[in-house]
Amino acid sequence: MAHEIDQRFLALPRTALADAALQRARDLGASHADFRLERLRSQGLSLRDGRLEGSHDGEDVGFAVRVVHDGAWGFAAGVDLTVDAVVAAASTAVQVAKVSARMSTERIELAAEPVYQDAQWISSYLVNPFDVPETEKVALLAEYSQRLLGAAGISHVTAGLSQVLEGKFYADTAGTVVTQQRVRVNPSIQALSVDAESGRFETMDSIAPPVGRGWEYLTGTGWDWDTELASLPSLLAEKMAAPSVEPGRYDLVVDPSNLWLTIHESVGHATELDRALGYEANYAGTSFATPDQIGTLRYGSGVMDVTGDRTVEHGLATVGWDDEGVAGQSWDIVRSGTLVGYQLDRRMAALLGAQLGVSRSNGCAFADSPGHVPIQRMANVSLAPASSDVSTADLISGVERGIYVVGDKSWSIDMQRYNFQFTGQRFFEIRNGRLAGQLRDVAYQSNTLDFWGSMEAVGGPSTWVLGGAFNCGKAQPGQVAPVSHGCPSALFRDVAILNTVQEGGR
Repeated sequence: MAHEIDQRFLALPRTALADAALQRARDLGASHADFRLERLRSQGLSLRDGRLEGSHDGEDVGFAVRVVHDGAWGFAAGVDLTVDAVVAAASTAVQVAKVSARMSTERIELAAEPVYQDAQWISSYLVNPFDVPETEKVALLAEYSQRLLGAAGISHVTAGLSQVLEGKFYADTAGTVVTQQRVRVNPSIQALSVDAESGRFETMDSIAPPVGRGWEYLTGTGWDWDTELASLPSLLAEKMAAPSVEPGRYDLVVDPSNLWLTIHESVGHATELDRALGYEANYAGTSFATPDQIGTLRYGSGVMDVTGDRTVEHGLATVGWDDEGVAGQSWDIVRSGTLVGYQLDRRMAALLGAQLGVSRSNGCAFADSPGHVPIQRMANVSLAPASSDVSTADLISGVERGIYVVGDKSWSIDMQRYNFQFTGQRFFEIRNGRLAGQLRDVAYQSNTLDFWGSMEAVGGPSTWVLGGAFNCGKAQPGQVAPVSHGCPSALFRDVAILNTVQEGGR
């Protein structure tokens, strides 16, 4: 369905403000300047046991001016959408750059990018969720909750929905002028079961991922809610009765609903070039995957092919252009198990492009609000499926003693994106190629190179699912970004399994 950019955003004085800000930056001698105008509409709903517990509906509108002057960055932002305000912000940004230049040891240069004139892009969705009345959303979440509450053994149910309508306008002194609109939704539902005698409890979450879709996602387009909701009570009952895992080494078949997070932490963050160079060390540190290893580092087995992608349909990090006016694109990060690429913004591309064999940014700049400066952020980093349609059942059939892991939960990774452990929602014992009931208290532990090196096989296209999160954190002051990770089911051999209860001293 074709959409138009929200008229309330188009009614803002985008061009007049951009022209005034950019001209002021030119007059003050900036070698580069860009202007962003944003309108972010966000809504959140939360229900407990089918009753509305909280509701939020907010809007963030503002502008940002970023400049390069005398080889240094300058930045200023504001919310007063007047010519005087943006001119003052441009002046402040130049002044900030002048002060920064006296302290900087490196001159800022930006990789070249083609000019895009008066272009528009809109993400792929059917129904704008902000066109749906809140009462209708609450009613659907309540109805989904009641289905679970009506099942035996379910003590409580929580449900929620986060949704965002993002309008962005970008213009720079090179002549690029682009406007884009993105829609994304993040539904959640969790069932809780409590054993009254022992006090022990377990939860079971939906594994529906957040997506770049609209309201249609909540009503069955892109996710089979009826089937999943019908299965959750029995899955939770089985989990309550499941034995605690015996720690040791097991083969793992990891479902996309779990594997996306391992990709995010051990591959996605590790191949952000600013992190690999040590420019970024917040939120679990830098990276072991340094640029001197490009083309030689064996990141994983030969079946590991990973791409960075800003174009995949319904991806949370999919854009027409990033926040530096760079067009969305796709590129290789790991090819046949070898590190071959990084995620770059224009500064990083200019700094290290020759060594990496690239001449332009791959579009990884993003700011989470008009009040924040764009930083290098993650693309949709995804693991490719096999060319033949290998099923998850096919992978399981090749395991004598193992565990099938479904759904994400807690995780931990070290300051180099190397040593880690992950838990999940559901763990099924595998015996002689067949599922043999659930296990509890499971975590898998490894390091990035050993884990991906142990990947023997990946599932085919029918197993590939786009997972992700709304809230990837980075930088200081902190910013959050939405990002997706597509992956198939995958088979890993001889992975260490911990018993989380024993590890916790209980």
